[in-house]
Amino acid sequence: MTTPFTDTVPVPVTNGNDSRSILSHASDPASLRAVGVSAWFGARKVLERVNLMMEARRVTALIGPSGCGKSTFIRILNRMHEVVPGAKVGGRVELDDVDIYAGKLSPTQVRFRIGMVFQKPNPFPAMTISQNVLAGLKLAGISTPDKAVLVEECLRGAGLWNEVKDRLHEGGMALSGGQQQRLCIARSLAVRPRVLLMDEPCSALDPISTRVIEETIAELSQHITIVIVTHNMQQAARVSHECAFFLVEELGQPGRIVESGPTQKLFSDPDDPRTLDYVMGRFG
Repeated sequence: MTTPFTDTVPVPVTNGNDSRSILSHASDPASLRAVGVSAWFGARKVLERVNLMMEARRVTALIGPSGCGKSTFIRILNRMHEVVPGAKVGGRVELDDVDIYAGKLSPTQVRFRIGMVFQKPNPFPAMTISQNVLAGLKLAGISTPDKAVLVEECLRGAGLWNEVKDRLHEGGMALSGGQQQRLCIARSLAVRPRVLLMDEPCSALDPISTRVIEETIAELSQHITIVIVTHNMQQAARVSHECAFFLVEELGQPGRIVESGPTQKLFSDPDDPRTLDYVMGRFG
């Protein structure tokens, strides 16, 4: 039996002793399933009947050359594609069997449960670190009895607390690029998402910051379902449990999934020779 979404997001207050308490008290992670998903920008079709199961408490990596629809697909998963003028979606996206495009579900309701971290860190420049963490709740008009506890828990969840605990009243833009990205992750955690989408979250970061983000992904995946777009095959092999290989087979055609399955299999013994060619760096 499915449970309908509600307009409110209860935020627990804990004693802060558990560095992962905001996550352990969150709603159970959700499975996410795309069924026959196609996408258009105006008359141009960019995705063709994508079917993909993204399991709870797993990291699913979307891989493939540029221009094959990976970023479009991940934006479809929390209803961001539809904000582009002329953009259209076909098929279904099911969060625990509830179609997020059906009925009276609003994009805001969907995005509370399916959060998004973008390629370029985007802290709010006029806000402090603390205010950035709480921004989503403030915009939604949701209050929490102990903001300091929630800020600490979310920053711990994003692996950032020890680096900024004495700087909470400084601006978010004062942080390094890698710290800004983790601040954006903390901001996403504050609304207790069941799924977290990441669109190339490390592409603009240095190797040290990338390693920290990857460690954060590994920690978060114990509590939250994660879908990540990456062009870094080593990163996909390191952080993901499952992979989906997207490809445009001929110029002018829409992108589609060639193969999906356990990451280890796609990287060592894929069913389609094009998958092995791509992960080995022979094209793309």
